[in-house]
Amino acid sequence: MHTDTERCVRAVQSKDARFDGWFFTAVLTTRIYCRPSCPAVPPKVENMTFLPSAAACQQAGFRACKRCRPDTSPGSPEWNARADAVARAMRLIQDGVVDREGVPGLAARLGYSTRQVERQLSAELGAGPLALARAQRAQAARLLIETSELPMGDVAFAAGFSSIRTFNDTVREVFALSPSELRLRADKAGRHQPRIPGTISLRLPFRAPLTPDNLFGHLAATAVPGVEEWRDGAYRRTLRLPYGTGVVALTPQPDHIGCRLALTDLRDLTIAISRCRWMLDLDADPEAVDEQLRADPLLAPLVDKAPGRRVPRTVDAAEFAVRAVLGQQVSTAAARTHAARLVTAHGEPVEDPLGGLTHLFPSPQALAALDPESLAMPRTRRTTFTTLVSALADGSLPLGVDSDWDAARARLSALPGFGPWTTEVIAMRALGDPDAFLPSDLGVRRAARGLGLPSTPSALTARAAGWRPWRAYAVQYLWATDDHAINHLPA
Repeated sequence: MHTDTERCVRAVQSKDARFDGWFFTAVLTTRIYCRPSCPAVPPKVENMTFLPSAAACQQAGFRACKRCRPDTSPGSPEWNARADAVARAMRLIQDGVVDREGVPGLAARLGYSTRQVERQLSAELGAGPLALARAQRAQAARLLIETSELPMGDVAFAAGFSSIRTFNDTVREVFALSPSELRLRADKAGRHQPRIPGTISLRLPFRAPLTPDNLFGHLAATAVPGVEEWRDGAYRRTLRLPYGTGVVALTPQPDHIGCRLALTDLRDLTIAISRCRWMLDLDADPEAVDEQLRADPLLAPLVDKAPGRRVPRTVDAAEFAVRAVLGQQVSTAAARTHAARLVTAHGEPVEDPLGGLTHLFPSPQALAALDPESLAMPRTRRTTFTTLVSALADGSLPLGVDSDWDAARARLSALPGFGPWTTEVIAMRALGDPDAFLPSDLGVRRAARGLGLPSTPSALTARAAGWRPWRAYAVQYLWATDDHAINHLPA
């Protein structure tokens, strides 16, 4: 979008927050860069240039605006709506792969050479993978500086910097302030929130509108005891992260999602934030989604009633795939019971500061080692379960933010017991395909019948062609017509 100068200028002059994260405005006279909704007086048109990423702005020598804090804007919705190499690379960078495995590790996951990855990212984003990862480290450093009382040396290494000198130089270059000055500004602005020792509190921005009912209702209604819970208006769950474990509490607010993280290793901060944003679908573009779905006169009333519905996802694609199999042809309560038994028997114990959570969901390796006869389920589903966890454990079925959606569907469909419903629900909620569709789902068919839409899978799929590429969001609107617990925030 940044190449459409006229459209970008209109967005900046109208301070349109819908375009935050889509592009950044770099001001040639002041050498700062802003988000489109910056509250400052817009610069003259001839003094504006537009860049596709914060990393590109930083690489071009611009510093972040101190008023609109562009480094904390929502991410571009493009990376969650596409399955090409650039989008998959961006999802991996956000998940910290470059910091952990370097650019060669990123390229290997994508199946390209390092040179190809560098070329593709630079062509589309104006910066290579190292610059994009550096921008992410700078944002993590700012969060730790402003929301914790950690010594600056600890902040530097927790944010992923290799030395304190590099940390200091980067913070000064990006924010035009030293780390100590950033912390002092946060103190004066009252940005520090009341803290629970050992936790980090921050805000997760999103593009309005956002209807949280089905999003948090779904997560709470299907919560596995010991791994997830709803407490004091927040969804809480345990996290398995690259360097350690964590517990997160996510609270819906009118203009942001409150996030409180307790981590055993602070190097996991950016990865934990990225996975929480992914789970809550916070980088979606609700205006584009709802505009497309409103074009169908039978869906329009549902969209107008509660615009901005998101797709509830997961922090662990392998975990969700296992839970999808446990939920085949049983009630929500029965699926939770099956999952809770696995957690108690095979989950890894964790410590929760508030005491409500006890385990991580079992890893595929742990589940692959269990005795199939101990599973209280029909023999055919037991075969489905054991085949799945074996494929996940040995790496023959890679599932994650970098998955090629069509290739993952093909691998899943080849497993015994995997029909269209199971494959598509995993594509929707674990892999993040915005066009995943469940025409055979009982709730979808019941809602379609009530609205006057075709209710047979083939006819409904034909009608849903007009909803593409947002059919996963249409499913959320259809599900919301039912009075199921997944559609309501818990009391």
